[in-house]
Amino acid sequence: MMFRLVEQMADKEGVTEQLKVESPMLWVGRMNEIQARAREIVYQELIYT
Repeated sequence: MMFRLVEQMADKEGVTEQLKVESPMLWVGRMNEIQARAREIVYQELIYT
């Protein structure tokens, strides 16, 4: 579930391999944000409900 969410969110927000090549630090920051949001969704769905 986590991996699927991260992939979908990254696609939707335009965080691509091209961005990774052009601006690695921006890519890392955006992926960290996406992973944190996805983690919160997973926690909400699996743990808190």
